[in-house]
Amino acid sequence: MINRRNFLKKSIALGTGAALSRFPFSENKTHILTLSFDDGFKKSFYRIAEIHENYGLKACLNVIATGHFKSFNTDPQWMPREILGNFDDWNTLKQRGHEIMPHTWKHLNLTQIPVKKAKRNIDKCLAYFEKHLEGYSSENAVYNFAYNASTTELEDYAMQKVKAVRTGGWLLLKDKKVNPIPVNDASQRLGCWGYGPGFCDNYTEQEVNTFLQSEGGWLILNLHGLDNEGWGPVSTGYLDGLLKRLTKIEHLDVMPTGEVLRKWS
Repeated sequence: MINRRNFLKKSIALGTGAALSRFPFSENKTHILTLSFDDGFKKSFYRIAEIHENYGLKACLNVIATGHFKSFNTDPQWMPREILGNFDDWNTLKQRGHEIMPHTWKHLNLTQIPVKKAKRNIDKCLAYFEKHLEGYSSENAVYNFAYNASTTELEDYAMQKVKAVRTGGWLLLKDKKVNPIPVNDASQRLGCWGYGPGFCDNYTEQEVNTFLQSEGGWLILNLHGLDNEGWGPVSTGYLDGLLKRLTKIEHLDVMPTGEVLRKWS
Protein backbone atom coordinates (compact mmCIF):
# COMPACT_ATOMS: atom_id res chain seq x y z
CA MET A 1 0.00 0.00 0.00
CA ILE A 2 1.07 3.59 -0.54
CA ASN A 3 2.37 5.05 2.70
CA ARG A 4 0.92 8.58 3.07
CA ARG A 5 2.98 11.07 5.04
CA ASN A 6 2.32 14.60 6.27
CA PHE A 7 5.69 15.98 5.34
CA LEU A 8 7.59 16.87 2.19
CA LYS A 9 9.31 13.96 0.53
CA LYS A 10 13.03 14.75 0.54
CA SER A 11 14.17 12.43 -2.22
CA ILE A 12 13.47 9.14 -3.91
CA ALA A 13 16.12 6.82 -5.23
CA LEU A 14 15.04 5.09 -8.39
CA GLY A 15 16.51 2.46 -10.63
CA THR A 16 19.88 1.05 -11.42
CA GLY A 17 21.34 4.54 -11.56
CA ALA A 18 19.64 5.62 -8.32
CA ALA A 19 18.27 8.67 -10.10
CA LEU A 20 16.77 11.24 -7.74
CA SER A 21 13.56 13.19 -8.16
CA ARG A 22 12.16 15.83 -5.77
CA PHE A 23 8.52 16.74 -5.41
CA PRO A 24 6.39 18.37 -2.70
CA PHE A 25 3.80 16.20 -1.01
CA SER A 26 0.26 16.53 -2.31
CA GLU A 27 -2.92 14.61 -1.68
CA ASN A 28 -3.59 15.01 -5.40
CA LYS A 29 -1.61 12.70 -7.63
CA THR A 30 0.18 14.45 -10.47
CA HIS A 31 1.59 11.33 -12.13
CA ILE A 32 -0.17 8.11 -13.18
CA LEU A 33 1.74 5.08 -14.44
CA THR A 34 0.19 2.04 -16.10
CA LEU A 35 2.27 -1.07 -16.79
CA SER A 36 0.11 -2.67 -19.47
CA PHE A 37 1.00 -6.36 -19.97
CA ASP A 38 -0.08 -7.99 -23.24
CA ASP A 39 -0.80 -11.40 -24.79
CA GLY A 40 -1.68 -13.70 -21.88
CA PHE A 41 1.33 -15.76 -20.83
CA LYS A 42 -0.03 -18.06 -18.13
CA LYS A 43 3.06 -18.43 -15.96
CA SER A 44 4.09 -14.80 -16.32
CA PHE A 45 0.65 -13.35 -15.70
CA TYR A 46 0.15 -15.28 -12.45
CA ARG A 47 3.58 -14.11 -11.30
CA ILE A 48 2.91 -10.51 -12.40
CA ALA A 49 -0.33 -10.58 -10.43
CA GLU A 50 1.43 -11.95 -7.36
CA ILE A 51 4.10 -9.25 -7.47
CA HIS A 52 1.44 -6.54 -7.75
CA GLU A 53 -0.47 -8.04 -4.84
CA ASN A 54 2.64 -7.88 -2.67
CA TYR A 55 2.44 -4.09 -2.93
CA GLY A 56 -1.33 -3.67 -2.79
CA LEU A 57 -1.61 -3.06 -6.53
CA LYS A 58 -3.76 -4.40 -9.34
CA ALA A 59 -2.13 -5.73 -12.49
CA CYS A 60 -3.17 -4.56 -15.97
CA LEU A 61 -3.43 -7.75 -18.06
CA ASN A 62 -4.57 -7.83 -21.69
CA VAL A 63 -5.27 -11.18 -23.29
CA ILE A 64 -5.96 -12.57 -26.75
CA ALA A 65 -9.48 -13.96 -27.07
CA THR A 66 -8.39 -17.07 -28.99
CA GLY A 67 -4.92 -17.52 -27.51
CA HIS A 68 -5.96 -20.82 -25.92
CA PHE A 69 -7.51 -22.25 -29.10
CA LYS A 70 -5.65 -25.22 -30.60
CA SER A 71 -5.74 -23.39 -33.92
CA PHE A 72 -3.92 -20.31 -32.58
CA ASN A 73 -0.57 -19.87 -34.34
CA THR A 74 -0.41 -16.16 -35.11
CA ASP A 75 3.12 -15.54 -33.91
CA PRO A 76 4.72 -18.77 -32.63
CA GLN A 77 8.12 -17.13 -32.13
CA TRP A 78 6.87 -14.75 -29.45
CA MET A 79 3.52 -16.27 -28.47
CA PRO A 80 3.66 -20.07 -28.60
CA ARG A 81 0.17 -21.33 -27.83
CA GLU A 82 1.33 -23.83 -25.22
CA ILE A 83 2.44 -21.08 -22.80
CA LEU A 84 -0.71 -18.95 -23.14
CA GLY A 85 -3.47 -19.14 -20.54
CA ASN A 86 -7.22 -19.58 -20.94
CA PHE A 87 -10.34 -17.95 -19.56
CA ASP A 88 -10.29 -20.13 -16.45
CA ASP A 89 -7.00 -18.40 -15.66
CA TRP A 90 -8.31 -14.95 -16.57
CA ASN A 91 -11.43 -15.38 -14.45
CA THR A 92 -9.27 -16.51 -11.53
CA LEU A 93 -7.05 -13.44 -11.81
CA LYS A 94 -10.04 -11.15 -12.27
CA GLN A 95 -11.61 -12.55 -9.10
CA ARG A 96 -8.37 -11.67 -7.30
CA GLY A 97 -8.94 -8.05 -8.31
CA HIS A 98 -6.74 -7.71 -11.38
CA GLU A 99 -7.84 -6.06 -14.59
CA ILE A 100 -8.36 -8.30 -17.63
CA MET A 101 -8.96 -6.51 -20.92
CA PRO A 102 -9.27 -7.56 -24.59
CA HIS A 103 -6.16 -7.70 -26.75
CA THR A 104 -7.87 -8.59 -30.06
CA TRP A 105 -9.40 -11.75 -31.46
CA LYS A 106 -6.36 -13.40 -33.09
CA HIS A 107 -3.56 -10.86 -32.52
CA LEU A 108 -3.62 -9.70 -36.12
CA ASN A 109 -2.35 -6.32 -37.24
CA LEU A 110 -5.76 -4.91 -38.14
CA THR A 111 -4.25 -2.25 -40.38
CA GLN A 112 -2.96 -4.97 -42.71
CA ILE A 113 -6.26 -6.71 -43.43
CA PRO A 114 -9.46 -5.44 -45.10
CA VAL A 115 -11.36 -2.96 -42.95
CA LYS A 116 -14.54 -5.08 -42.88
CA LYS A 117 -12.58 -8.09 -41.66
CA ALA A 118 -10.81 -5.95 -39.06
CA LYS A 119 -14.14 -4.71 -37.71
CA ARG A 120 -15.47 -8.29 -37.58
CA ASN A 121 -12.39 -9.24 -35.56
CA ILE A 122 -13.14 -6.46 -33.07
CA ASP A 123 -16.74 -7.61 -32.79
CA LYS A 124 -15.81 -11.26 -32.29
CA CYS A 125 -13.23 -10.38 -29.66
CA LEU A 126 -15.62 -8.28 -27.61
CA ALA A 127 -18.43 -10.84 -27.94
CA TYR A 128 -16.14 -13.61 -26.70
CA PHE A 129 -15.13 -11.56 -23.66
CA GLU A 130 -18.79 -10.79 -22.92
CA LYS A 131 -19.55 -14.51 -22.90
CA HIS A 132 -16.49 -15.93 -21.16
CA LEU A 133 -15.08 -13.31 -18.76
CA GLU A 134 -17.16 -12.98 -15.61
CA GLY A 135 -18.24 -9.45 -14.76
CA TYR A 136 -16.91 -8.07 -18.04
CA SER A 137 -18.73 -5.29 -19.87
CA SER A 138 -17.50 -3.95 -23.19
CA GLU A 139 -18.87 -0.49 -22.47
CA ASN A 140 -16.39 -0.23 -19.58
CA ALA A 141 -13.53 -1.98 -21.37
CA VAL A 142 -10.25 -0.86 -22.88
CA TYR A 143 -9.59 -2.44 -26.28
CA ASN A 144 -5.84 -2.95 -26.75
CA PHE A 145 -4.83 -3.08 -30.42
CA ALA A 146 -2.35 -5.81 -31.37
CA TYR A 147 1.05 -4.43 -32.32
CA ASN A 148 -0.34 -1.07 -31.14
CA ALA A 149 -1.43 -0.65 -34.75
CA SER A 150 -4.65 1.15 -35.60
CA THR A 151 -6.28 3.67 -37.88
CA THR A 152 -8.66 6.47 -36.97
CA GLU A 153 -11.50 4.51 -38.59
CA LEU A 154 -10.79 1.38 -36.52
CA GLU A 155 -10.38 3.42 -33.33
CA ASP A 156 -13.71 5.17 -33.98
CA TYR A 157 -15.40 1.82 -34.61
CA ALA A 158 -14.07 0.25 -31.42
CA MET A 159 -14.92 3.34 -29.36
CA GLN A 160 -18.58 2.92 -30.27
CA LYS A 161 -18.44 -0.25 -28.18
CA VAL A 162 -15.78 0.29 -25.48
CA LYS A 163 -14.69 2.94 -23.00
CA ALA A 164 -11.22 3.42 -24.46
CA VAL A 165 -8.74 2.12 -27.00
CA ARG A 166 -5.00 1.71 -26.47
CA THR A 167 -2.72 2.06 -29.45
CA GLY A 168 0.75 3.29 -30.40
CA GLY A 169 1.73 6.50 -28.68
CA TRP A 170 3.55 7.59 -31.83
CA LEU A 171 0.15 7.62 -33.58
CA LEU A 172 -1.59 9.77 -30.96
CA LEU A 173 1.02 11.56 -28.87
CA LYS A 174 3.91 11.89 -31.34
CA ASP A 175 6.97 12.47 -29.15
CA LYS A 176 5.17 13.57 -25.96
CA LYS A 177 4.87 10.02 -24.54
CA VAL A 178 2.42 11.17 -21.85
CA ASN A 179 -1.37 11.03 -21.99
CA PRO A 180 -3.35 13.75 -20.26
CA ILE A 181 -4.98 12.69 -17.01
CA PRO A 182 -8.67 12.14 -17.87
CA VAL A 183 -11.00 14.81 -16.54
CA ASN A 184 -14.37 13.67 -17.88
CA ASP A 185 -16.34 10.57 -18.77
CA ALA A 186 -15.76 10.77 -22.52
CA SER A 187 -14.32 7.84 -24.44
CA GLN A 188 -10.55 7.93 -24.59
CA ARG A 189 -7.79 7.29 -27.09
CA LEU A 190 -4.76 6.16 -25.09
CA GLY A 191 -1.22 6.09 -26.42
CA CYS A 192 1.40 3.65 -25.09
CA TRP A 193 5.09 2.97 -25.61
CA GLY A 194 7.20 -0.17 -25.47
CA TYR A 195 10.50 -1.76 -26.35
CA GLY A 196 11.69 -5.10 -27.71
CA PRO A 197 12.37 -7.76 -28.67
CA GLY A 198 15.03 -8.09 -25.95
CA PHE A 199 14.72 -7.34 -22.26
CA CYS A 200 13.23 -3.92 -21.60
CA ASP A 201 14.36 -3.42 -17.98
CA ASN A 202 16.71 -0.56 -18.87
CA TYR A 203 14.19 1.02 -21.24
CA THR A 204 11.47 0.89 -18.59
CA GLU A 205 13.81 2.35 -15.98
CA GLN A 206 14.75 5.24 -18.23
CA GLU A 207 11.16 6.01 -19.21
CA VAL A 208 9.88 5.87 -15.63
CA ASN A 209 12.67 8.09 -14.31
CA THR A 210 12.13 10.66 -17.06
CA PHE A 211 8.40 10.63 -16.41
CA LEU A 212 8.77 11.12 -12.67
CA GLN A 213 10.95 14.15 -13.24
CA SER A 214 8.36 15.69 -15.58
CA GLU A 215 5.39 17.90 -14.72
CA GLY A 216 3.11 14.88 -14.77
CA GLY A 217 0.37 13.17 -16.74
CA TRP A 218 -0.36 9.53 -17.52
CA LEU A 219 2.37 7.26 -18.90
CA ILE A 220 1.35 3.87 -20.29
CA LEU A 221 4.19 1.42 -20.89
CA ASN A 222 3.34 -1.66 -22.92
CA LEU A 223 5.05 -4.75 -21.50
CA HIS A 224 4.60 -8.47 -22.15
CA GLY A 225 5.88 -11.49 -20.24
CA LEU A 226 8.51 -12.04 -17.58
CA ASP A 227 12.04 -13.28 -18.07
CA ASN A 228 12.10 -15.25 -21.34
CA GLU A 229 8.38 -15.13 -22.18
CA GLY A 230 7.22 -12.90 -24.99
CA TRP A 231 8.49 -9.97 -27.03
CA GLY A 232 10.31 -7.38 -24.92
CA PRO A 233 10.02 -9.10 -21.51
CA VAL A 234 11.01 -7.63 -18.16
CA SER A 235 12.88 -9.61 -15.55
CA THR A 236 10.99 -10.76 -12.46
CA GLY A 237 13.50 -9.18 -10.09
CA TYR A 238 13.36 -5.86 -11.89
CA LEU A 239 9.56 -5.69 -11.82
CA ASP A 240 9.48 -6.51 -8.13
CA GLY A 241 12.07 -3.87 -7.29
CA LEU A 242 10.39 -1.29 -9.51
CA LEU A 243 6.99 -1.65 -7.85
CA LYS A 244 8.57 -1.63 -4.42
CA ARG A 245 10.11 1.75 -5.18
CA LEU A 246 7.13 3.23 -6.97
CA THR A 247 4.68 2.56 -4.14
CA LYS A 248 6.74 4.87 -1.92
CA ILE A 249 6.22 7.88 -4.19
CA GLU A 250 3.49 10.16 -2.87
CA HIS A 251 2.55 11.96 -6.07
CA LEU A 252 2.28 8.75 -8.16
CA ASP A 253 -0.56 6.31 -8.78
CA VAL A 254 0.28 2.92 -10.35
CA MET A 255 -2.98 1.62 -11.80
CA PRO A 256 -4.52 -0.37 -14.69
CA THR A 257 -6.01 1.61 -17.55
CA GLY A 258 -9.66 0.86 -16.79
CA GLU A 259 -9.22 1.74 -13.14
CA VAL A 260 -7.62 5.06 -14.05
CA LEU A 261 -10.63 5.90 -16.20
CA ARG A 262 -13.05 4.99 -13.41
CA LYS A 263 -11.17 6.89 -10.72
CA TRP A 264 -10.15 10.00 -12.59
CA SER A 265 -13.20 10.46 -14.79
